[in-house]
Amino acid sequence: MPIHNRLKELRHDHRMNQTEFAAYLEISHGQYNRYERNSTQPSLEVALKISKKLGCTVNDIFLIVDKPSAT
Repeated sequence: MPIHNRLKELRHDHRMNQTEFAAYLEISHGQYNRYERNSTQPSLEVALKISKKLGCTVNDIFLIVDKPSAT
């Protein structure tokens, strides 16, 4: 099951561009961009740091997307 995140939505809520939001989260812009595009996901340690910085739970940011079953 793929994991997706709501980082882009949260970034828009904070009214920041990617560079600003990455700096706010204390991660590189390139790494943040990969997270936002869902091409890679952060480690558990980074996910916990992001959730703490944003004042929400990991479950508020990351979600498991069920793939539709083939019929």
